[in-house]
Amino acid sequence: MPSRLRQCVVSALILSLLLFLSSLWLPQGTVQRCEESWRPCLSVYTPTRQVAPAAVPEELRGNDIIRECAGQQFQVSRLLLHLNSALGPASDVLLEPYLLCWEELIKFMEALGPLVGFFTHKVEEKITLIRELSLEESARQNATANDPHRVATPPPHAYRSVRSMLEAELQRGVVSFDTQTPSGSRTLLRLHRSLLWLQLLLESLGTDREGRSMGELCRDAYLEVLAQHHPWLVQRAAELVFRAMPDRSVFLQLVCVSTQEEAEPVMLIVVEAIRKIHQRTQKELEIRNMLDLP
Repeated sequence: MPSRLRQCVVSALILSLLLFLSSLWLPQGTVQRCEESWRPCLSVYTPTRQVAPAAVPEELRGNDIIRECAGQQFQVSRLLLHLNSALGPASDVLLEPYLLCWEELIKFMEALGPLVGFFTHKVEEKITLIRELSLEESARQNATANDPHRVATPPPHAYRSVRSMLEAELQRGVVSFDTQTPSGSRTLLRLHRSLLWLQLLLESLGTDREGRSMGELCRDAYLEVLAQHHPWLVQRAAELVFRAMPDRSVFLQLVCVSTQEEAEPVMLIVVEAIRKIHQRTQKELEIRNMLDLP
């Protein structure tokens, strides 16, 4: 076989493998501990820890230290704006600002290199699914409002917030606790798990003083949160991604600072905002026994 043809075949096989793996990148199933699985696991696995809130100094609460960074897609100031906007009344989480947070986080991941950004399209698919469900709900409500025989006021929009979506889908019977269904609730759970992974990663990037690489910090967060939800093949692919992570200087540039010391207070503010979103979502999923949807 000519060398050029052989290279094309190899490249096609690698691309096909990556496409297959990317379909599994976000956590898909219930937790399966290493000792209960017939598949080999990554060597260092520990159950997800309870993350204690980090105290943000009073002088940093004005967020004056977070600046716009010209010439780049990801803006930490925009991420923080969406995070704060997602904090709804009565400890709820508003869905549209939550999805906007994810769109900004996608830009962050894509800025870390093509191997990391390659998997973000699965996040985009999940954002699209929830928005499509929201549009379908709006269409139903508009049809009901225009019905001349309507006798009752239509209920509030089901996809306005995390709480309203979970409750509405439960009442409508579209959430299955036994099989995979394209529900907003199941989709949210996958995003919720990945948000904790990013929370731990950003926290480590802001506080690590040992000079560990971004790949090491990303791997530690992955092992703690997502590895337990992934089959062995995806775990191996994740290892390749971590080894290809860029230098820490790329992260400093993304958050528009020059030194690790400057990055720490910025990350304290951002991580605290992410933690609030995650804790609220965790509570809503937990009280409805949705933390292990297949």
